[in-house]
Amino acid sequence: MPKTPRSGATYWRLLLLLPIVAVVWLPFYDHVGPTLWGWPFFYWYQMLWVLLTALITGFVFLMEDAGYEESGQ
Repeated sequence: MPKTPRSGATYWRLLLLLPIVAVVWLPFYDHVGPTLWGWPFFYWYQMLWVLLTALITGFVFLMEDAGYEESGQ
């Protein structure tokens, strides 16, 4: 059965802008310190956002799916 969106269900998609801004804004993380287990900040910050992006995408998917209702016929 097709699903129809409820009002306000698509606002969760704005969360997907967080990883884009966090990784594209290079001056924010263009330095060596602090290190994490010997890894410079530049590298572990990007790897952290890979994991956070997966979590944010999954969360947005669940919220979007909950924002749709079955159209009964």
